[in-house]
Amino acid sequence: MDPALQTLDRLLDPLGRSLNSDAARKILSLRADPDSQQRMDYLANRSNDGLLTPDERAEYESLVSAAGLIAVLQSKARTALATNPAA
Repeated sequence: MDPALQTLDRLLDPLGRSLNSDAARKILSLRADPDSQQRMDYLANRSNDGLLTPDERAEYESLVSAAGLIAVLQSKARTALATNPAA
């Protein structure tokens, strides 16, 4: 795991331990809306092709960071449901 994500994972431990089942399920259901997904796909393709402008690179890096945060939160939610599904 990326060192920044490892740190984020540790920082969010208290939040993960405090999730009830309803909150955990809502976190697990987080998905990008179609317009946001389309924009992320566009930027990812431009990044893969080496065509990002500086502004697009900054936007893409922000979106990748946000996706990492969501992934960590969803991991915490899965753990919360696995350890106490009726919480």
